[in-house]
Amino acid sequence: MINITHKSSTLRKAIAQAIVKVSSQATIDTVVNKKVPKGDVFEMAKVAGLFAAKRTADMIPDCHPLPVEFTSVSYEVKELEILIMVEIHTIYKTGVEVEAMHAASVVALTMYDMLKPIDKNISIEKIKLVDKKGGKSDFSKDKEQILHAAVIVCSDSIAEGNKEDKAGKVIMKKLESLNVQVKKYLIIPDEVTSIQDQLKTFTNAKLDLVIFTGGTGLSPRDVTPEAIRPLIEREVPGIEEAIRSYGQSRMPYAMLSRSVAGLIGNTLVLALPGSTKGAEESMDSIFPAVLHIFKVLQGPSFRH
Repeated sequence: MINITHKSSTLRKAIAQAIVKVSSQATIDTVVNKKVPKGDVFEMAKVAGLFAAKRTADMIPDCHPLPVEFTSVSYEVKELEILIMVEIHTIYKTGVEVEAMHAASVVALTMYDMLKPIDKNISIEKIKLVDKKGGKSDFSKDKEQILHAAVIVCSDSIAEGNKEDKAGKVIMKKLESLNVQVKKYLIIPDEVTSIQDQLKTFTNAKLDLVIFTGGTGLSPRDVTPEAIRPLIEREVPGIEEAIRSYGQSRMPYAMLSRSVAGLIGNTLVLALPGSTKGAEESMDSIFPAVLHIFKVLQGPSFRH
């Protein structure tokens, strides 16, 4: 199975269908009137579908076990066809498309098994995904914007050449994967005046994003929050909360980080941890969803 530990849990939904086609109206009438010898076809097939939804990971090798938090099975009879619709919801890191299609398949197979003694010409058709919501495709429009960023590494040791920067490069790699153009990459010492000067330069240049990495801890030289906060015009505490919540579930020391998020004009300013893993996880926790802020900043003409 692929690694999904970097993903955040979101509400995910999927709808799948299957069609059971019978050979005569007599079969349909027998199903609708609950006269099938093996029992109530609709109810038994529904129960089988509920079991299948919850056991998908046991059947499909690469599927992750996940909490199935809602499942519905519905039917529509159209002439000689029974349309099966399965809808599944979860709040998790990966979607439920396969679960929905697996459940729809099992509902159809259960119907086939119950009806084969009375109809020898049944077929199962058009098992497919009808709709899905909640995955990364929901945020794809946020990545269509043309955005420009600066990445600034705050570190005495890296500025002096004693260490190599990795956190800043991780941030740039993430931004580039989201089609955000990194216009400037700098390494500066942990000095309040240096941090503020660079922040003023890039906000005056009207860059969309200015991301600092480093100096958010509690050592005597960690001054990035103290440098940035006085210049912030509007704080966005939800971003900070998302970063810390995500980090805390992976590393207990995350609560000691003092990440900053806010706006100066229409420039989003972020201060992220200086460790490579901390920077990477912070980016994973808020991107690409945080890019939605630039659409919100467009004003009343934007519609959610």
